[in-house]
Amino acid sequence: MERPPVNPYLILTASIVAVSTASILIRLSTSPPMIIAAYRLLFATLMLTPLYIVEGGHRSLMALGPRRLLTLIAVGLILAVHFASWITSLSYTTVASSVIFVHMDPIIVALLSHLLLGERLSVKRFIGVLIAFLGAIIIGWGDLGIGNLYGDLLSLLGAFALALYLVAGRSLRRSLSLLEYVTPLYATSAALLILGCLIMNIRLYPYPVREYLLFLLIAFIPMILGHTLFNWALRYVEAPVVSVSLLGEPIGASLLALIILGELPPATTILGGAITLLGIYITSSGE
Repeated sequence: MERPPVNPYLILTASIVAVSTASILIRLSTSPPMIIAAYRLLFATLMLTPLYIVEGGHRSLMALGPRRLLTLIAVGLILAVHFASWITSLSYTTVASSVIFVHMDPIIVALLSHLLLGERLSVKRFIGVLIAFLGAIIIGWGDLGIGNLYGDLLSLLGAFALALYLVAGRSLRRSLSLLEYVTPLYATSAALLILGCLIMNIRLYPYPVREYLLFLLIAFIPMILGHTLFNWALRYVEAPVVSVSLLGEPIGASLLALIILGELPPATTILGGAITLLGIYITSSGE
């Protein structure tokens, strides 16, 4: 393994802090969730486009062919559903519950791969799935009494969409670089979300300057900066560290919600969240 120019664990920590700000910045916005999702992906696309052009990504896009272009559009639709449902969930449940449920995608990927693709589900991963669902039931039971269950279900829908996005995008990701893949994907998702806003008669503009600044921050800090740093750090750290780092955002976002928003989750969310994260770790840590 090559020697990194910067301590990868510092970069990994910085990336976790960056991605953990997403739910907090979204909560600070007063705009409709669909608008937040649309502008997040639109601004992310605009930030990536210059690098995409320099890398010659448009030539890779033209070479995909009709069938794979349709696959890209379908994956973009799935990603749009992920962001729309998860961002909406933050209006109906706690930050802690929302980020824990949306990070259940490794559990759903494991189940989908087993049920649809016939991939073997090891005993270890099966136990991880059971533990994660036990934790989710505890969270849902507690949130049922305080009216947050709708938000939990929306967040779980976001996790399901994210799992489909990861599985469906595998074939495209094999032949494209990260930049060549995500730039047209984000653009497609942004266009579909804007179309959704028009159909639902949600005003596209104008919004206060404060809102546009939040949209920019939501696009840049967690999406561009956070995920870029995370992908860089993964080149230099071991697999167990990667598995643990997957738990960073739910924990980081919950702590930031407590510090910035003064939001203390109920005891059932803390208990169920700890159990769910343990299940996610077991499932994500491999065979």
